[in-house]
Amino acid sequence: MSALFESITLRELTIPNRVWMAPMCQYSAAPEGPLAGAPADWHFAHYAARAAGGTGLIVVEATAVSPEGRISPYDLGLWNDTQVEAFRRITGFLSSQGTVPGIQLAHGGRKASTDQPWKGGAPIGPEAHGWQPVAPSAVPFDERHPVPTELTVERISEIVGQFAAAARRALAAGFEVAEIHGAHGYLVNEFLSPHSNHRTDDYGGSYENRTRFALEVVDAVRAVWPEDKPVFFRISATDWLQDGGWTADDTVRFAGDLHAHGVDLLDVSTGGNASGATIPTGPGYQVPFAARVKAGTPLPVAAVGLITEAEQAQKIIANGEADAVLLGRELLRSPSWARQAARELGGAVRVPDQYHRSV
Repeated sequence: MSALFESITLRELTIPNRVWMAPMCQYSAAPEGPLAGAPADWHFAHYAARAAGGTGLIVVEATAVSPEGRISPYDLGLWNDTQVEAFRRITGFLSSQGTVPGIQLAHGGRKASTDQPWKGGAPIGPEAHGWQPVAPSAVPFDERHPVPTELTVERISEIVGQFAAAARRALAAGFEVAEIHGAHGYLVNEFLSPHSNHRTDDYGGSYENRTRFALEVVDAVRAVWPEDKPVFFRISATDWLQDGGWTADDTVRFAGDLHAHGVDLLDVSTGGNASGATIPTGPGYQVPFAARVKAGTPLPVAAVGLITEAEQAQKIIANGEADAVLLGRELLRSPSWARQAARELGGAVRVPDQYHRSV
């Protein structure tokens, strides 16, 4: 059996293989009205195709814990029960195909209130369904973005509660994995990094203070998430800055903290918090960061970043660099990538009866 197609058990949840779908925003929900933030036909078709293609775990795109936590007005959300009902259609189908449904809970922070990327992705105001972003500090992401409102301690506590409430709704919607989005320059990541966190209170300055908000979110989600189901955390392992940013050493240290607070797997990405940072990309360019966490902590990890070939993914798992791979753009191009990789590597995935002629 190919290592890529061995099952993995986290707490009491067994995921049938190590080919997972990374969360990728579709920017396709209604921006306002009774169905704002709710998944629609596009989302169902999008995720259903990857489940039918044999993907072991699908982590549904960044889903906002509040309306102002959306990256764009067109993002998914879990701040009301109408959204819960809409998600059940997706989780039910994924489960019927043997795919584990997961969801990424998120808050956009200072990078919120932007347009759809195919329209340029620029910050937008109230005239285009936008709003005033918030952040740990009144420091804009770049010259295009507005100066965000610095969060008060009371608002920080409120957002922690919103993560917990969204996790409760995710459970009611049928999700089996909850992932906290702590990467790519969004709110949790903004608190972690000294590049974006200039606070002088208990939420800024020292490593312990800058990680406080993230750990409070983890504790709040873990408190409402069942003991037998796993919680993931997605992290940007480095800001890719020479100094003044979050580093790979910080990530290894923080992985130990996350493990102690009940996180079951670290989803290791990089970048997104420092505008203009130079990032040396290439096939598997982020895998070494995942491998370093895996070697230095007891926390399981998933690797991401230009993983496109079956043999490449197989080696990452077989060499012990990661416990799973999360594919992004490659699954957009090839919804049945897992089934094709299984054929190439001699593995096995569930094939829908309707597709039996493709075996």
